[in-house]
Amino acid sequence: MPRISKKKVVAVLTGAAVVIAGAGLAYAYWTNSGSGTGTAATGSNSPITVNQTSTVSGLAPGLPAQSLAGNFDNSNTSPVYVTAVTATVTGTDTVGCGATDYTIAGTAPVAAQVPPGTSVGAWTGLTIQFNNKPGVNQDACKNAVVAIAYASS
Repeated sequence: MPRISKKKVVAVLTGAAVVIAGAGLAYAYWTNSGSGTGTAATGSNSPITVNQTSTVSGLAPGLPAQSLAGNFDNSNTSPVYVTAVTATVTGTDTVGCGATDYTIAGTAPVAAQVPPGTSVGAWTGLTIQFNNKPGVNQDACKNAVVAIAYASS
C-alpha cells in the first residue's frame, strides 16, 4: 500500500482550508433592513393683479360694445396658471348712474402660465356696453367713470 507523506497531507489540508476560508469570505456579509422618514414642503403664492390695458371712452346709449383687454402683474417667483378672466361693473363715480346702466359680455379664456413680472401675459374677449333703457333719462351717466372689478381663475 502506498504511503501518504506528511507533506501531501499538510498540502491537501492547507488547500482545503484556503477553499473553505475563501468560500466563507465570499458569503460572509451582514444582512440588514431599515426605515426612515423625511419631509418636503410646498410653497404658496400671492394673488396676481389683472390689469386693463384697453382704453374705453365715449360709451353712450345705442352705441356698440367696446373691447376690454389686458395683462397681469405676477409678483410670485414662479409662473401662475390662469384659466380665465371675468369682469363686473361695480358702479360709477356719479350719483344716479349705476352698475345696471352697463353690461359686460363675452369670455376671456387665458388657459396659460403667466410668468413672474409686471405687465405679463395677456387676456382679451370681454366687452362693455352702455345699456339703452328706453323711456328712462340716463343723463346722470354723462361723463361717468365706470368702475370694473376683474377676477382671474
